[in-house]
Amino acid sequence: MKSIKINSNGVKMIAHRGLSGIERENTCPAFVAAGNRSYFGIETDVHVTRDGKFIIIHDETTERISLAEYNINVEESDYSEVEKIVLPDLDNTTDRKDIRIPLLSEYIKICKKYEKTCVLEIKNHFEEKYIEKLIDEIKELEYIDNVIFISFDFENCVNVRKFLPENDVQFLTSKEITNELIEKLCANNLNLDIYHKQLTAENIEYLHSKGIKVNCWTCDDKEDAEKLVSYGVDFITSNILE
Repeated sequence: MKSIKINSNGVKMIAHRGLSGIERENTCPAFVAAGNRSYFGIETDVHVTRDGKFIIIHDETTERISLAEYNINVEESDYSEVEKIVLPDLDNTTDRKDIRIPLLSEYIKICKKYEKTCVLEIKNHFEEKYIEKLIDEIKELEYIDNVIFISFDFENCVNVRKFLPENDVQFLTSKEITNELIEKLCANNLNLDIYHKQLTAENIEYLHSKGIKVNCWTCDDKEDAEKLVSYGVDFITSNILE
């Protein structure tokens, strides 16, 4: 299976949860698959375990990703319970032992190796001490300047901005764009990562006039993506489009 090429015209393409249209989402194989292609960035999701380890998984529980073989809440579990889980491939087989729930450090190292920008979604609400610890861990890997932080939790975004005045920080939303939202973004020096169907050429132009960059998720239709390119969006996040 191959990724689907679009005429991106300079728009930065982001591989959603790695190249999840080809490999199991949020796994090292998905990150490597994206690394070997032309993507600008690789998006993923981070949770913190009970014993303070940063792990890569979208959901709070392992039920969906393991096809109900395992069902633990990762934030209420120690990392030792998570690291032993072997996830199914996209054909639902478990012959490959490399399909696992990675540590944050594994994701960062793959992005660094392939010179890709990390687009790191902080899932749920993180206490400020964990925001700081997360940032420190990436700094130790000497890749902090290549990370875009995103979150649906506005306070997460504000706390990241507190520690990192220069990084791109994007507030995630599926809701319509309002003047109140734009004012909040401007007041906190944040950009926007929004569900792609909320975007028009007009509201993208207005956001740009306010100095706000626009990312959008998750567009897998070639025609829709090329329409977003014509609108002037800055980033497109996709499972399969490249």
